[in-house]
Amino acid sequence: MEFKDYYKVLGLADKATQAEVKQAYRKLARKYHPDVSKEKDAEAKFKEVGEAYEVLSDVEKRAEYDQIRALRAAGGGRRSAGAGAGMSDDEASRQFSDFFRSVFGGGMAGEGMAGSGFRQAGASDWGGRSFSHRGQDMHHRLALFLEEAVQGVQRTLKLEMPAADARGQMYHKTKTLNVKIPAGVVAGQRIRLAGQGGPGHSGGAAGDLFLEIELVPHPLFAVDGRDLLLTLPLAPWEAALGAKVEVPTLTGSVNLTIPKGSVGGKKLRLKGRGLGRNPTGDLIVTVQVTLPAHHSARAEALYRELAEAESGFNPRKSLEKGL
Repeated sequence: MEFKDYYKVLGLADKATQAEVKQAYRKLARKYHPDVSKEKDAEAKFKEVGEAYEVLSDVEKRAEYDQIRALRAAGGGRRSAGAGAGMSDDEASRQFSDFFRSVFGGGMAGEGMAGSGFRQAGASDWGGRSFSHRGQDMHHRLALFLEEAVQGVQRTLKLEMPAADARGQMYHKTKTLNVKIPAGVVAGQRIRLAGQGGPGHSGGAAGDLFLEIELVPHPLFAVDGRDLLLTLPLAPWEAALGAKVEVPTLTGSVNLTIPKGSVGGKKLRLKGRGLGRNPTGDLIVTVQVTLPAHHSARAEALYRELAEAESGFNPRKSLEKGL
């Protein structure tokens, strides 16, 4: 029976830390995952990596294994990684399990190897060659208009998703989903659709589909987290005298009171008119004083009267202090 060098299987030195063991396992498990790997004998290698991790990640099993490995070192050892030359995958799988039982007796996870006791990404039964694990999680970016994010929307999505045929071979197919997006989503939020991801392997559960929300730029509103930002043009007399003006929001227009003497850059806040839920953001309105493109003769005369009446006002006084 061939000795298995689990350190070589994971590409590690014998003094590797537990963190290095975990890191190496994750890297190789992704590389040889049967659903995505194009490597030759990916499933056999995936099993081998999993068994190596089962031993080296367990402090007691690793200590026992290290003793056996040290005793064999004097004899030079034998080739350990992969199946032996001329062996079928079935023979390699049986020998692999036999080696584990010969070292640890009762098998993995408290059960015999032939009794499917090993758990990796799902249930595994090395002896019976059954191999099941959970499907891959999938991610899809979903762009929404701000109105859809606030009010919610029903969307029909057509996505290219992995699938498996009767022989377990992977291919891609178009999947149509009717998705209800709840009201109050925000940029960066993820919506989980359970069981709508990649298919499981050999009876394993399907993965999940995560929709990642993006927001389409709006012609009026900018987005700052959960707050919406709006620039509100005002006529000089509205800013000076105060006024009630109609202001758009994502759920309809509202009347906003402009305080008397408002200046350009002043910010007014409409509570609860932003994005999200618990809490909902606000709509922050920034005043922008705007002059007409052309003035009538009467308006110019009134400006002259205003200039005389307010002759003591110097808007550049703060600048002059700095000179």
